[in-house]
Amino acid sequence: MEQVKDIPALANQIAETVRGVMLDLRPRLIHAALTGERGESENLRHEDNFLSEHDLWMHRRYRELLTPILGSFVYASEEAEPEVIGDDSDPDLCVLVDPLDTSELAVRGLLGYTHVMVYSRAAAQPVIAVVGDIFHHLQLYVGARDDQGVDRAFVITADSQAYELKQRSKKTLPESLVTNFLMRPGERFIPLSRQNQLMQALDTPGSDGKSRGRIGVDFGSVSLCHVAAGMTESVIEFAKGFAVWDLAPGHYILHASGGTVLDLEGKPVPLDYGFDTFSEVAKAMDRRQRFVAAGNLDLAKEIVSALE
Repeated sequence: MEQVKDIPALANQIAETVRGVMLDLRPRLIHAALTGERGESENLRHEDNFLSEHDLWMHRRYRELLTPILGSFVYASEEAEPEVIGDDSDPDLCVLVDPLDTSELAVRGLLGYTHVMVYSRAAAQPVIAVVGDIFHHLQLYVGARDDQGVDRAFVITADSQAYELKQRSKKTLPESLVTNFLMRPGERFIPLSRQNQLMQALDTPGSDGKSRGRIGVDFGSVSLCHVAAGMTESVIEFAKGFAVWDLAPGHYILHASGGTVLDLEGKPVPLDYGFDTFSEVAKAMDRRQRFVAAGNLDLAKEIVSALE
């Protein structure tokens, strides 16, 4: 994998904005982890989700920092109702933000992620997505449309080394590491444990008699970024479904790397998220998508077939 210097300028500017927000946030999260003062707040929008003062701070900080960069846009954050920013009452761009994904783990100093995606209503797809990993060296996953209209994917390290992500995985299901957000016992872990056909396929020995298939845990958009980078082969969500702010940024980055996302009927999940009007943006915030994401189409189809 070769280092690159040609990340599109606007995408690089937004990536550096995300890096700066994470730099400011990280000491706060470490303090929360070591003192137990986690700043939990009442979550009026999503009653079953953990919400901290840090989620709300990042929500406000992104709005403040992105305004001079983008001008007018629809700001659609997990933590508030969509709003129009700037002078244009009907802007082309929609900025989708999940300020602090897995915040209940982030305030324990374990894992934490942040998502920012810029969607063009004229193009009917994302044109920039940045998924930030707060605690790891592989720090920023970026998807961006270049000047030739080509979607490309990158990873940027904490010391600012950038690499382009291009799919190379040809693995079949018995060779794969498949991940799932299995942390909620009744809602997700128990349904996963009942996927007998999938588990049997993962446990199938290779020609040398060794079973190499694995199930792992992963989170939100970063799980699709890990597939884009080739760290895992697939991520599945067949129970509750991902909300748009959890799926869309990673979906775009995986697409830009050459990977694929299918629904549970085996049909491609489109990058057009239906943000045609302000009211449609608001409606999209309430939708959930079940899917199989993989580094190659054959593996995605194999997993769809294995799911019961």
